[in-house]
Amino acid sequence: MSHPLTRLFRYGSRYRKQINLAIACSIINKLFDLAPPVLIGIAVDTVVQRDNSFVARFGVTSIVGQLVVIALLSFVIWSAESIFQYLYERLWRNLAQKMQHNLRLDGYGHLQELELGYFEERSTGDLLALLNDDVNQLERFLDVGANEILQVITTVILIGGLFFYSTPSVAWMAMAPIPIIVWGSISFQKKLAPRYADVREKVGMLGARLSNNLSGITTIKSFTTEQYELERLRFDSQAYLNSNERAIALSAAFIPLIRIAILAGFTAILFFGGLQVEQGALAVGTYSVLVFMTQRLLWPLTRLGQTMDLYQRAMASSNRVFNLLDTEVQIRSGDVALPTHTVKGEIKLDNISFAYFERAPVLQDFSLHIPAGQTIAIVGATGSGKSTIVKLLLRFYEINQGQITVDGLDIRDIYLKDLRRAIGLVSQDVFLFHGTVAENIAYGNPDATLLEIIQAAKLAEAHDFIETLPQQYDTIVGERGQKLSGGQRQRLAIARAILKDPPILILDEATSAVDNETEAAIAKSLEKITQHRTTIAIAHRLSTIRHSDCIYVMDQGKIVEQGTHEQLLDQQGLYYSLWQVQTGSKLTASETL
Repeated sequence: MSHPLTRLFRYGSRYRKQINLAIACSIINKLFDLAPPVLIGIAVDTVVQRDNSFVARFGVTSIVGQLVVIALLSFVIWSAESIFQYLYERLWRNLAQKMQHNLRLDGYGHLQELELGYFEERSTGDLLALLNDDVNQLERFLDVGANEILQVITTVILIGGLFFYSTPSVAWMAMAPIPIIVWGSISFQKKLAPRYADVREKVGMLGARLSNNLSGITTIKSFTTEQYELERLRFDSQAYLNSNERAIALSAAFIPLIRIAILAGFTAILFFGGLQVEQGALAVGTYSVLVFMTQRLLWPLTRLGQTMDLYQRAMASSNRVFNLLDTEVQIRSGDVALPTHTVKGEIKLDNISFAYFERAPVLQDFSLHIPAGQTIAIVGATGSGKSTIVKLLLRFYEINQGQITVDGLDIRDIYLKDLRRAIGLVSQDVFLFHGTVAENIAYGNPDATLLEIIQAAKLAEAHDFIETLPQQYDTIVGERGQKLSGGQRQRLAIARAILKDPPILILDEATSAVDNETEAAIAKSLEKITQHRTTIAIAHRLSTIRHSDCIYVMDQGKIVEQGTHEQLLDQQGLYYSLWQVQTGSKLTASETL
């Protein structure tokens, strides 16, 4: 597996021009930044050597003239340094923002392509931490750390070369601490890496806890477990705190240790360079440059601690982000087009078998034929496999064996978006997005007019209650539709499916959260909605599916009965027993006690 830094720069290859420009500006800025100490040395040389100074060699012999030249050079150099600092900061920051933006979009886009099983194994909070906090760590490194590393390298190469050229006898004293500092940096990096990986893991766990608790705040309040949840959050937050403290304890020791190495180099230059000036072996101006340059060479290395801190956090986050991007999509789209307007809606499940990960099979050698345009119902006890059929039809999961076809085409060969566009799903677990009523109804058809939205709401028996809302169709429903009742949310979900106008409609417990009066109204509207389309209704409440063309009764992953409502009652089997329980004709086990 490639190093995360290598992956990061490979990922940023689309910005190669901007990266090269930013690198050039960082290096040029550092060149101008290192010039003032040289100018100080030249100025000292001028006032001490006068006619024999460095500037005098270029024909400017008067002291005033030489100082004017130095002043003009100072103005040009400081101006150029400021300009290139502005340029590199703008380039690196914009680059960091762009890469952060694209990483988040690519990460989220890839996440959407993954199968439902992936999400069942991971918490929402951890995924949120990955897409937000981890991506932000990369942005912080690119914003600051990349430039720092470039400028340190430029400083070492430039000043080291200058020292060995001008004063080889003492240059090694200034350069001697650098290998120690580099070795120390690498050692710290190796020790910090696992500690920051642990920090990122703890961030994910903390995010998961917060996400779960905020989603379940109603349950927490109803069970009065506020203090219990606070303690559980305290435990996760403390683990994150402890993990950070372990990383900080090591990273904070870096700068003090580096300063000791820097002090040794600086003191050696100061002392032995001064002796050479006293002995006449070194010019005063050169000595001034040497002292200032040593400080410029070694002191920036103290920032390596912060840079390494940013680097390690970024690499730990990079691993998490790129691991997500490397996660293989298990359910691949086919390449056969299936335009919605051409779909007739014939569905066949032929000897299919399926089991959820590490669980017993839910369906085994299961077959079902649904003619185009018919309304069929599937009933049975919880866990009998009813909803699994829907998930397999939509390819939320892949069958283990067998074949599912729509209009004679294997759904694995059909373009995945075409398959799902052809199916309208109204689930028992209704999800509404934070937005207006109209936006939620039009979610599957964003180009719909208000008139079309209202018509769909009327068919779903939702229009009347919408009219009573404060802003009617412009009313904000709140996160997950929390401002609405369960029945209201379900009717909006039905309206959303109606407006999508799919040739195949699936109603998975679509009336489970509505009262009897609303259920009767929706049942009447479903008679219109289901015309000229294939409809699969999954229900526990048998009154909602009694008029279906065919009813299939499932038990432990198998069809044990099938027929119309009247035919099934005549058989006096499982369906007959369920009907008697729901209509009150037969007492339940709990009622006979």
